[in-house]
Amino acid sequence: MRIAALSFVVCLVASNAWATTDDVKWVNQCVSDSASYSVSQQVKIMYCSCMASKMSDNETRSVTQWEKANPKTRDDCAKRAGWN
Repeated sequence: MRIAALSFVVCLVASNAWATTDDVKWVNQCVSDSASYSVSQQVKIMYCSCMASKMSDNETRSVTQWEKANPKTRDDCAKRAGWN
């Protein structure tokens, strides 16, 4: 399951023309930070990928830290990911 989820992250992030290895790191950390939430792994990955894609390439905060300062983006990505 973990390999399938990681493969999904790589494919999802790689589909973004501007994706970097940093994006994969941020998405994986975000998914890990979201472990206690009772939504599917796919929803977490979609949400975290959306958030990472909205962040500047120069951002130093994690997705988890950044989402707290950007509630509109957080809500938009949650809606897009199907996070209820």
